[in-house]
Amino acid sequence: ANAATVAPSTDTADGRVHLTPANLIDRFHRALEAATTTRVLRAIFRDPARFLVHDALPAHPWFGDEGAANHTRLAPAHAAAGLHLFVYGRSALGGGPAPQRYPARQTLEASQAVARLHGLDPAQTLFVQQNPAVIDAGVFHHDVIGVGNEPVLLVHEDAFLDRAGTLAALRARLPSLVAVEIARDTVPLAEAVRTYLFNSQLLTLPDGRMHLLLPSECAESPQVSAALDAILADPANPIATREHLDLHESMRNGGGPACLRLRVVLNEAERAACAPGIFLDDALYARLCAWVQQHYRDRLHESDLADPALLDDNRRALDELTQILGLGAVYPFQDRKSTRLNSSHANVSR
Repeated sequence: ANAATVAPSTDTADGRVHLTPANLIDRFHRALEAATTTRVLRAIFRDPARFLVHDALPAHPWFGDEGAANHTRLAPAHAAAGLHLFVYGRSALGGGPAPQRYPARQTLEASQAVARLHGLDPAQTLFVQQNPAVIDAGVFHHDVIGVGNEPVLLVHEDAFLDRAGTLAALRARLPSLVAVEIARDTVPLAEAVRTYLFNSQLLTLPDGRMHLLLPSECAESPQVSAALDAILADPANPIATREHLDLHESMRNGGGPACLRLRVVLNEAERAACAPGIFLDDALYARLCAWVQQHYRDRLHESDLADPALLDDNRRALDELTQILGLGAVYPFQDRKSTRLNSSHANVSR
């Protein structure tokens, strides 16, 4: 979800799929990702007639951008024109309320810049401020307090600074909106953050109903379980089933189901124009599992960080992975490797 912000071709002025990699400037170790993410996306979405992968926004505090973690596209159906909800933590230039304990990683100016780059219709674009109090409670991205899929928005009562105004504006722009709101008295904010209830995957099933994919922590919480029972029992919304997965390792590192996906809506022609090796099937799954078994270290000691073999192993693994996926050279070390090989071949020919 932190990789980029995406707008499908149904929503953009030029009829192409637009992607803007997140600059992630609030965390230095994450900011290093932006250049490689851009190269990966351009290797996947390689047809310039159908896709436009922008450069990341300038690496400046005015343009702090955390990607789809703070962006939700709502629509009657994936293939229909949609409404883009951008949630920001602070305005870099306009002042106003801001969290006091933790930084607001997404700025209004970054969200506005992405919307302009993607050629979105202002009438179908909404910029909403996140409640500073929830940021200070540990909600560092909107996808920790709200999740959307097609016309459904599952959200906590405390998610937005202006709750009533936000819901009214969403309904005005998307009459088919189904807002499923969980009250703070039902699930306190701290429990929502602890269980990552809203950092779930909301998926449309073949029959049109929706399936909620949740961390197992949600099943272990009486308050969250009761809230989910009430949602599934309500015929007014299409959320019909739920499933809990053990993601303890990811959760301990601050990531739940929603953190593990970047939703890209494509039509059949756009899908056919993507790099073919990136779509998961049984054969690719088997190759990826074998790659993990061969290369993934199950433990890492401090002394390993001083061992050049760790760097060599990592590069060897990444080189093999990009070949499996058919992406070509997307890492800088692969460019250098290619340059050395070309230079060697030239010397031999001379």
